[in-house]
Amino acid sequence: MARLWQRAIRPPPDDITPNPNDPASVPPSTVGPDQLVNPGDPHGVTVEGAATSSGPPPTIMPSAWSGWPADWWTPSWSSRGAAVTGIAWTCIDLNASVLSTMTPYLVNAAPSLTADWLRNPDPDVYTSWDEFAKQLFWDYQATGEVFVLSTAEYATGWPARFHVVPPWYVNVEMDAGFRRYTIGSVEIPPRQMLHVRYQSTVADAHGHGPLEAGGAFVAAAGVLAQYGTGLANAGGIPASVLEHPEELSAEQALELRQQWVTARQSSLGEPAVLSGGVKWTATQMNPKDMALLELQQHNESRVAVMLGVPPFLVGLPSGGDSMTYSNVNAIFDYHWRAGLRPKADAVMSALSEWLLPRGTLIEVNQDVYVQPEPLQRAQTYQILAGITDPATGKPAMTVDQIQQAERLVNATPQEGAIR
Repeated sequence: MARLWQRAIRPPPDDITPNPNDPASVPPSTVGPDQLVNPGDPHGVTVEGAATSSGPPPTIMPSAWSGWPADWWTPSWSSRGAAVTGIAWTCIDLNASVLSTMTPYLVNAAPSLTADWLRNPDPDVYTSWDEFAKQLFWDYQATGEVFVLSTAEYATGWPARFHVVPPWYVNVEMDAGFRRYTIGSVEIPPRQMLHVRYQSTVADAHGHGPLEAGGAFVAAAGVLAQYGTGLANAGGIPASVLEHPEELSAEQALELRQQWVTARQSSLGEPAVLSGGVKWTATQMNPKDMALLELQQHNESRVAVMLGVPPFLVGLPSGGDSMTYSNVNAIFDYHWRAGLRPKADAVMSALSEWLLPRGTLIEVNQDVYVQPEPLQRAQTYQILAGITDPATGKPAMTVDQIQQAERLVNATPQEGAIR
């Protein structure tokens, strides 16, 4: 070590001869004037999609080269946000899946307003509104911003067909305080592009999501998961010491260690047999400590909380503290109020301003997720049916409206019932 340190801070001594090999004669010979490689070698990167002047730019995907260690991951260039894996993927998928099932409806809409995109924003791309909504809320959480591109307009000028564009396809720049959007070499008019940002400032062209602030927790959760996978691939052999009563040479110690590892990997779950005075001592107490279970659960819980998901909903322990839920409806209601509703309101408000005339809103029906128990709903309907208008004598809610709200008739339910 001292020798390396001395060489790091001063020229090497005269008695050290540099490698006499010609760099250009030794593969891969990537140094020196006469390199044996072709710049821009297609095997260095993988280009997906042909470059066009009108479509999105080609995507460059990193790939491992011949000297890349087998247990190293390649960089995640799939998005501008953090790599979404493990518990982060689970939480984002849960939020996006739940929000996509909430039926959209219009509030204060004129009878003449055309909005058939409520069923499917782009039939050439999506199978239904649910698929569009899931992509919408997925990008909003994972990358901190979502881009929606209008591809057709009604005669009134409002968008008629639109779809989500992957964030890494869109280039955003600030120009005199305004945002300019380009896809490839094509500039997109601001009115044609909806850009919803999770957290933003007037001086930043992009939005930022929770995974950026919690990148350390996401990375730690991924490393711990990779550690557990590596431990399982190694046969679940804990760190340990083999003690021999006699002094062994380096070759004998290496052979004994290899015999032990080979025997344990080939006979998982079977007892070990030792002889000749050899003793095995584990340096880790139990499988729970080996897998760093508590640390892994702590990191995953932090990621879940950042994404607005109660840890219990994704299989993480609740901690057993006083903050418990009385029933399943209580935890769903908390998830909606603290996690899903802020996201739904932000995205739907942006869609309303972009898609609809001023004063008309698009909202989602959360009853599919936080609907009360049948007894509570019946009691509520009974109370509303007993409240009458003094001027007209009509009840606040009629039997027909109750049947429509409960989906008891084959008719389109009227909005504004119990929500």
